[in-house]
Amino acid sequence: MSYTLIGADGRPYASPTPGRLGGYRRSKLRLDCPSALRAIAKGGYVGERVFFADEATAVAAGYRPCAVCLPAEYAAWKAEHR
Repeated sequence: MSYTLIGADGRPYASPTPGRLGGYRRSKLRLDCPSALRAIAKGGYVGERVFFADEATAVAAGYRPCAVCLPAEYAAWKAEHR
């Protein structure tokens, strides 16, 4: 089986292992929370869902933490990107 992940350059690639971290392509959000999983179960995010091997790759590809799901990580990201 092959999985499509997003690399640090923001481009998709085939991987033999599934991604450990999900994101939302439209707003470049990392989705790491129960509320995102509930939204996905109802059909939300599905068409624009992307996956990464790890957090470092997601950050390198330009994805940011969700302000609701990961408030501390988002605050640190926002302070760094002012």
